[in-house]
Formats: sequence, structure tokens, C-alpha cells
Amino acid sequence: MKILIVGSGAREHAMVWKLAGERNVSEVLCAPGNPGIAAHARCVPAEADSPAALLAIAAREAVDLTVVGPELPLSLGIVDLFAAAGRPIVGPSKAAAALESSKAFAKAFMERHRIPTARFRVCDSADAAYLAIAAGDFAYPLVLKADGLAAGKGVVIASDRASAEDTVRMTMVDRRFGAAGERLVLEECLVGEEASYFVLADATACVPLSSAQDHKRIFDDDRGANTGGMGAFAPSPRMTPDVERRVLDEIVRPVLDGMEREGHPFRGFLYVGLMLTASGPKVVEFNVRFGDPEAQVVLPRLDEDLSWLLGSAATGVLPSRPARFRAEPHVGIVLAAPGYPESARTGTVITGIEAASRLPGAFVFHAATSRRDGQLVTAGGRVLTVVGRGAGYREAIDVAYRAASHIRFEGMQFRTDIGRKALAS
Repeated sequence: MKILIVGSGAREHAMVWKLAGERNVSEVLCAPGNPGIAAHARCVPAEADSPAALLAIAAREAVDLTVVGPELPLSLGIVDLFAAAGRPIVGPSKAAAALESSKAFAKAFMERHRIPTARFRVCDSADAAYLAIAAGDFAYPLVLKADGLAAGKGVVIASDRASAEDTVRMTMVDRRFGAAGERLVLEECLVGEEASYFVLADATACVPLSSAQDHKRIFDDDRGANTGGMGAFAPSPRMTPDVERRVLDEIVRPVLDGMEREGHPFRGFLYVGLMLTASGPKVVEFNVRFGDPEAQVVLPRLDEDLSWLLGSAATGVLPSRPARFRAEPHVGIVLAAPGYPESARTGTVITGIEAASRLPGAFVFHAATSRRDGQLVTAGGRVLTVVGRGAGYREAIDVAYRAASHIRFEGMQFRTDIGRKALAS
């Protein structure tokens, strides 16, 4: 099987790394890829916001299966385009991808299908948002979410009315997130422990994958601005068999059934962001692709061929069983550029990846790197994900941080508490 992976981050590096060693995979291509991915796959220049160009690559290279990593091409309808051309692809249609590309759509969908989530209100203008805040229908802290795609940074938890109104101004007046902030969703703040849960769906059935826990805030102890994710661990100790059963019965299956009834069968990865509240699991958000950095700690645990699961999802013949995973927990630490998440400084030389990768149980996945004058340099905000595997969470944490200690680039920042919540659990 010849497989094309769309994307250029650490999630795509983890996918390529897993696929490249599988017996049924003859070649892996990645568009556009990165220097780390290039060690396992042939990288093809491409832009993620051009589904037509990606289709042309798939046709020219005669790939057997295309897998979409990031959300942008899904929101632009790449799956619809490939399906019309008869080319197998893993991912949801543009209509189904609205579960991620529109927070307002997702909330209304959950309301229609009685899927547990936070109480909410959708505001179509700044004036409407100011009035909703003034009405006092929501207690503080109050969650405010830009409706569209904002690279994981469009969520603010406001502690009081002044900060809520500042968020409205920033999002809807100043347009900090561009068109993504044309609408704003106000939500009650759920209380509990966060977790993520992943399934792979083929429109009617799904294979449960794994749980994980992401760390969104930039600083230790969940302080500072939201980011695309500063680290993760898998599995989540909070995802007990009973909680997992409830997530599947009360959330995942109603999503798949609802999408099918509304004429948009869901195929591909479904990421359920959860708050495990005292009254049960509730949805914080949906993503319609594998998470990043969660993929980097989930995929190395997968104890069967990813290529077979992906091919089964594309052809509608997924098995009626959970995927098989190794028991060892994995912990991933994101190494970020200085200035991230506001405005990352790029172009600084990276050293030590080879030494980090030689540690037993350690993996290094490239997220935003490039080659310049023969040297590896930073090329974005989240630069690398360093993953550690261990017999228990403590060992996995130690391996990850020991590996990270070998890597250097100017202004490198990372959290020092990734995995601590697993130990507390």
C-alpha cells in the first residue's frame, strides 16, 4: 500500500513513523512534511489550503490511500473532492468537519441530539455578546470561544465581567482570530478533570482507540495563555472502564448516529475533548482529526498496523472491537520557541536530537523545523515533541525529560509538570 499523509507537524511525523515500519506499506509520502518526516517518507511540496493540489499529487503518485492530518484541508472540503474523484481518503466531509470548524454548529448539534455538554449561548455580534454578559445568565469563570478555527488559541476563560468584555472586544472587534471570531460562543465553565478520547469511524461503526490528556496552557500548573498543546500523556487514568462506556454510549455513538441521520456520515478520526464532571462526562469540544500532541503519545502505543485500520475506515469495514495497545504509558513534552504562543521567534539552530533519540524508550517528533545552510532550525511555535515510554507514568516522565535535556535551541521553553496529573490520579 502506498500512503499519502497530508500535513507537516509532529502528529504527521508520528503517523509516518508508525506507517513506515509496517509490512503492508510499500511507501509513505507526506505533503509537505518536515525534516524529521523526511527520514521515514518522501516529502512532496504542497500547501494544506489547496485540496486540488493535494488531489493532483495523489493522482500523479498513484497513492492507494490519503490520510489528512490537520483540520484546515478538512474544513475546505478535501474529502468531498477526493470522493468525487474516486480516490480513497480518511477524513470527514466538509459538512461533518463542521463539528470542529464551527463551535456554534457543534453546540447546536449536541443540543439536537442530547449529547451532554455545557450550557451555552451563540452571539453573532459584539453587541449581542455584551448584552449576554450583562444579563448575568452565566456565572464566572465564563468560557468564551471563537466560533471558527483558531489553531487551538481561540478559547478564553474569563474570571470576571471586565475580562469577558475584553475578550469580546479582542475577538469580535479587533479580530485577533480573523474570520474565526465573527461569532462567539459563551459557555458555563465545567468543573472536573479534562481528558481526551479518540475513535476511528467508518460512517456507521467505530473502533475505540485510546484516551489521553492534553496540557493546553503555556505555563506549569495550567497558567497563562491557551496554546495548541504543550504536552500530553496516554492513557488517562481517569478513563476507567465505566467512564469509557459512558463516553461511547452517551457521546460517540449519538454523534455518529446523528451525523448519519442528518445526511453527513462521519468517517475518520473523532477526537472528543471531555470534562469528567461529578455528573458524568461532558463534551468540551470536538476535533475531526487526531489530536496534536496526543497522537504523539497514542500512536507509539498502538500494537497493530495503523495502515490496516486506516484502510478499513476508508472502505467501511472496521472491525467491531477496540484497537490493540501496549500497556506502557507514554508522556510527551512540547519544546516551544521563545514568544510562543503570541509570536514565535524562528530560525534558531537546534542541537541534541540524535542524543535524545538514542535514549531507550525515547522518541522525538518534529513539529516546526526546517533546514537552513545544512543546519536544523526552528520554523514555528511548537518545534518538537519529545516522548518517553515507561513501565509506569513516573518512568515515562523521567525518560521524556531526560531526552528533552539533550536538546538545545535559543529561548527554548517547555512545561516541567507534564504527566504530574497522571501521578496524582
